[in-house]
Amino acid sequence: MIAVLLLKKKMKRFYLIVLLVVLPFLGYNQNIGIGGSAIYNFQSETFGVGARVNFYPNSTLSFVPQYSYALFSLGPVPIKEWTAGLAVELKVHQLKTFTFYLLGHGGFNYWSNSDASTLNNAENANWNAEAGIGIKSKKALRPFLEYRYNVKFQETHLQLGLLYIFGYSEDNGGYRNKSKMKKKVFCPAYN
Repeated sequence: MIAVLLLKKKMKRFYLIVLLVVLPFLGYNQNIGIGGSAIYNFQSETFGVGARVNFYPNSTLSFVPQYSYALFSLGPVPIKEWTAGLAVELKVHQLKTFTFYLLGHGGFNYWSNSDASTLNNAENANWNAEAGIGIKSKKALRPFLEYRYNVKFQETHLQLGLLYIFGYSEDNGGYRNKSKMKKKVFCPAYN
């Protein structure tokens, strides 16, 4: 129990350090986004919330540190848990306004009332592995929907949320940095 509490404090410090390092660069870089989501777990009938930071959201491969917390459960056993981890998103099909992606997620899960579970060998501290698919828009404010399967607990959940990409400009193909824009060449005689 003491080891779990120490790990919990270390995870909070880790996320605080990540935020302090990332925040100064958010306004200057379109390679970082932040967002939140509403979560519904079908098997435990649990509702939760999530937060994420998306590194390289416009690239084929994105790295997404995430945190989620179960708020309340409609099922017979109330679930009290939080998860912190890292997802990797691989964009597989891009349309004009939407992107489809595959994702893998690994994380640490702390399930505070695991003793109330009917599962065999239920523990408070767990490692999670998830796989899923998702869809999101390609604007500065990106709604997204993800369907995930948790390999350890053999359960599925949906995440519906919003992601905001810092420094994204709709006017020039997504780049605020004008050096990445294509310059139009005008003839001086007609200008």
